[in-house]
Amino acid sequence: MPDAIQISGLRKTYAAQGNAPEKHALKGIDLTIPAGSIFGLLGPNGAGKSTMINILAGLVNKTAGRVTIWGFDQDVNPRQSRAAIGVMPQELNMDPFFTPRASLEVQAGLYGVPKSERWTDELLELVGLTDQANAYARALSGGMKRRLLLAKALVHRPQILVLDEPTAGVDITLREMLWRNVRRLNDQGMTIILTTHYLEEAEQMCDEIAIINHGELIVRQPTRDLLARTDGKTLVLETGGDAPIPPLPQGARAETRPDGRVAITYAPSRLRADQILDVLRAGGVPILDVATEQPDLEDVFVELTRD
Repeated sequence: MPDAIQISGLRKTYAAQGNAPEKHALKGIDLTIPAGSIFGLLGPNGAGKSTMINILAGLVNKTAGRVTIWGFDQDVNPRQSRAAIGVMPQELNMDPFFTPRASLEVQAGLYGVPKSERWTDELLELVGLTDQANAYARALSGGMKRRLLLAKALVHRPQILVLDEPTAGVDITLREMLWRNVRRLNDQGMTIILTTHYLEEAEQMCDEIAIINHGELIVRQPTRDLLARTDGKTLVLETGGDAPIPPLPQGARAETRPDGRVAITYAPSRLRADQILDVLRAGGVPILDVATEQPDLEDVFVELTRD
């Protein structure tokens, strides 16, 4: 399938203001996002993620570079490129005196969706707001307002959906509902771009992940390959008695956890688990149970973004 988004040489520089020097928010980003994928866009606070999303949405003018959305060059066909993308923002921006139904109708009108092609009732059902369709937005809970933001992003049936911190501060029920709907939309062919600080969500949801830091793209890989970058593994042992841990092979490190279990961290590329266990048995350490822990996306993220 063709790429949903193509970004080439994208730069954004904010001019100096007062005593603050000019800020280079994006420093020549090159990135392609495949159509039909769930793509993670991660990075620390201030890395440039929101700037990139706002450029894609047409809310911020880029300083240099080229952006193509669903085949439409943003500079040549700005209306078509904006129509191809829907953004669920992190901020709760809505008119408190509009009902969810009215909000969706107004949003559809802004995108030029004819009344005969609007799917307001289906959207309300999709996000679980049918019973609140005619209540004022100011009376909705925080979770319901998040649902309404998702519905507003979908009114014009975009090919690409951007979710900017969609589950920040929401409960488990809403989070599960959101991801269930996201997977359903993706199964129907919609490309999903996700930014989140909940790295376990990105690990579970995303096909590929790009990490941005200080305005630069530092890595872009399939999630499975990204997780394999960290050469570390942990044996978690439940030992019997008070036998001390003998000197371990070079590259292995042991620590006792608060629950009494012993965690031994090692690099599988240089050391095998059975070598460690043989040393423990030879040292008279009784082993009652063994578990293993793999590095997760948080470990990779911290390693790649550490200054």
